[in-house]
Amino acid sequence: MNSPMIYEFRRPAQIEQGRTYPALFLMHGIGSNEQNMLSLVNGLEDRFYIFSIRGHLPQPPGFAFFSIQGYGKPHREVFDEGIRKLTSFIDYACDEYPIDVSQLFLLGFSQGAILSMTLGLTLGSRIKGIIALSGYVPAFVKEEYKIQPVDKLSLFISHGEMDQVLPFDWGLANNEYFRGLGANVTFKTYQEGHTVSMENHQDFMNWLMDNVDQ
Repeated sequence: MNSPMIYEFRRPAQIEQGRTYPALFLMHGIGSNEQNMLSLVNGLEDRFYIFSIRGHLPQPPGFAFFSIQGYGKPHREVFDEGIRKLTSFIDYACDEYPIDVSQLFLLGFSQGAILSMTLGLTLGSRIKGIIALSGYVPAFVKEEYKIQPVDKLSLFISHGEMDQVLPFDWGLANNEYFRGLGANVTFKTYQEGHTVSMENHQDFMNWLMDNVDQ
């Protein structure tokens, strides 16, 4: 089966025959690429199969997974197609690699965080954990998508209090929304703009290791 998306791949140096491994799917922000996310997970390749996915739309100087028609409003058809492609990619990875399908994690920044949270809502219990850094859930996702139960889902949601791209209030709304659905949410805020600080990075790495089965 051919991959539905372009991706960078990392895995443990020593693979044990017959063993399955947790998987971590990385999604970058608009205008970025699959290389930029890998620095956030240095060292995790010893424990995880890591898939850093490239957005399928050209967005100089990099790529995007969807386009924007207004503030906080993705183009619906383009967004839907991005979600379909990412869902197909997760299916592909689970079929092609020795992955423990009970331990699928998503990590996204900005546009990647938007997609990660949406995939958590559409895939429900298929996903074990999500790290959503500086994103939001589009209104049409909440209102029109078929939302799966997320009471088994764990999330690390973070947002900069001085975010100049996606307002801090949107981070607060993410926390309230997923808690309202019964998800297990860790919500962290930082005295930062639209970025991932060293403290934020350390916090989500610790969260991830606490949530993956040893």
